[in-house]
Amino acid sequence: MQRLKGMVAVVTGASRGGGRGIAVVLGEEGATVYVTGRSVRGASSRPNLPGTTIEDTAEQVTARGGAGIPARCDHTVDAEVEALFERVRKEQGRLDLLVNNVWGGYEKDEDNSFVNPFWEQPLWRWDAMFVAGVRAHYTASRFAVPLMLPQGQGLIVNTTFWDRDKYFAPLPYYLSKTAINRMAYGMALELRAHNIAAVALSPGWMRTEAVMGNIPPNGRPSPEEMDRTESVEYIGRAVVALVTDPNVMEKSGSVLTVGDLAREYGFTDIDGRQVPPFRIPDEYLVD
Repeated sequence: MQRLKGMVAVVTGASRGGGRGIAVVLGEEGATVYVTGRSVRGASSRPNLPGTTIEDTAEQVTARGGAGIPARCDHTVDAEVEALFERVRKEQGRLDLLVNNVWGGYEKDEDNSFVNPFWEQPLWRWDAMFVAGVRAHYTASRFAVPLMLPQGQGLIVNTTFWDRDKYFAPLPYYLSKTAINRMAYGMALELRAHNIAAVALSPGWMRTEAVMGNIPPNGRPSPEEMDRTESVEYIGRAVVALVTDPNVMEKSGSVLTVGDLAREYGFTDIDGRQVPPFRIPDEYLVD
């Protein structure tokens, strides 16, 4: 049974990685999914990656049983974001789920400076993470909520990284993810009266195209590390669990982990495992 038949979702940054995984799992459950990003056939935003495009992801959504709709959008351009949600309004008349997954800051790391102390960090990384990350989450939410208000329900999911409030390097990454987490909290407070939930959701070490292609800053896991990784669809199953939970408002404002939700809701990764929540490697921690 397709639990999300008739539901309309927007998944930003869904040409590859976790966004792609979320989109295809939503499709498997029958949702109509707008797949956004900058990578289109013939013009990838990250040509060094073997990843897919928004058209490829949308086709996978449809092949799984949903309705995938590719929608090119540069989420750093407000006019394009506004046009995206106006398109959703005209074509669907509603929005039930927004997954803010678009991100920046990994595009260029030729000097392998990702975990360097803040005084050695390139300044472009701050701009990439806060504009293509934090601000992009905020802007999409700003235009999405008016489409949720009329039906008096909805869910916003900000994908993030979190490990029990521990500090981790690099500083721009820590600050941007913390801002995304607190954004979900603030949105939850303001949306509570409208029965719209907002959460931050942290996956673990996903086997994304960049990870498996050994692209910095993540890099390919060693054979010994592979059992700590998870597919990009694991987080998709977490999103489905949340959006089908009639009591999701009780979680609104929280930072959640995919591993914890797997145990709570009883879902597994595609290989049948319940991968536990990710823990930060020692080399990323600063005591």
